Amino acid sequence: MAFLDYYKVLGIEKTATTDAIKKAYRKMARKYHPDVNPGDEEAKKKFQELNEANEVLSDPEKRKKYDQYGENWKHGDEQQRAQQQYGRNTGGGQNPFDGFGYNGNYDAGEYSDFFEQMFGSRRGGGRQTNFRGQDYTADVQLTLQQAATTHQQTFTANGRNIRITVPAGIENGQKIKLAGQGGQGQNGGPNGDIYITFHIQQDSKYDRKGNDIYSKTDVDVFTAILGGDAVIDTFQGPVKVKIKPYTQNGAKIRLKGKGFPVYKKENAFGDYYAEINIKIPTSLTEEQLELLQKVSTLNN
Repeated sequence: MAFLDYYKVLGIEKTATTDAIKKAYRKMARKYHPDVNPGDEEAKKKFQELNEANEVLSDPEKRKKYDQYGENWKHGDEQQRAQQQYGRNTGGGQNPFDGFGYNGNYDAGEYSDFFEQMFGSRRGGGRQTNFRGQDYTADVQLTLQQAATTHQQTFTANGRNIRITVPAGIENGQKIKLAGQGGQGQNGGPNGDIYITFHIQQDSKYDRKGNDIYSKTDVDVFTAILGGDAVIDTFQGPVKVKIKPYTQNGAKIRLKGKGFPVYKKENAFGDYYAEINIKIPTSLTEEQLELLQKVSTLNN
C-alpha cells in the first residue's frame, strides 16, 4: 500500500476533532472488520487502512507531521529527522486502538509504504489489543398462551442453543438483552451481547390489547332474554358470570383482574372483556314453535 489519504479513508474533514476521528473509526471498523467479513480480502485491506489512518490522525504529533507533508513528504527537509526519531521509537508507543471496544484481532505489523518510511517500521512492534466480542440478534416466536406464563424457552444464536426464562406478560416486539452472551472477547476483552426480539402469534379466540383481553362468549337466545348463567374461559381458568335479562347482542361484560399478566409485576393483571354473542337456535320442536308464536302474537 502506497500513500493513503487518511481523511478520505475515515470519511472525515481535515478539521475533524479527536472525538470525530474516534467515532468515524469505530463506525467504519465495525463494517470492515475481518470477523464480520470472513475471507473477504478487500474488507481486510480496508480494515488495515482504517487502523493505519486512525493511528496517525489520533496521535497529535503524527497528525501534525502528516498534515505538514502529506503526499509530498519526500520533499520536506525535516522529514528525514522525523523519520529517524520515529524509527528509534519503533514499537514503544501507546497502541492507539486501546479501548475502542471492537471484536477481533489486527496485525499491527501491516502498514503502507508511506507510513513506514515517514514514521518508521512497526513490524513486530505492536502489542495485542483487547477487543470486545461481537453482538448477536435472535428472534423468538411465542403463542399468546406462552406469553401469559413464565416459562423456559430455548433459541439458537450464532450456532448455539441458549435457554432462557421468559417472564409472563412479554409484549409483541419487545426486546431484551443478554449481557455477555454474545461473541467471545479477544485478548481479555469483554464478551458481546445477544439481543432477543419476541414475536407473539395472533390467537383465534383472544385479542390482546396491552394487558387487557377481549373475546366473544356465546349465549343462547333464551338466556339472553330471561337471564341466567354463562361460563367464560379466562387465562386464569373458567369464570361463572350472571347474564342479566334482556341482554343485547354485542354487550360486554368486564371481569376485573382476569386479563393478561403485567410484565414483571407479581399478581398484577389487566382486565377481561367478554362480548356477548347471542346464538339463534337452528331447530325447534313443534311445541317450542307454538309457544314462540304465542309470544310473538302477544308482543304484537
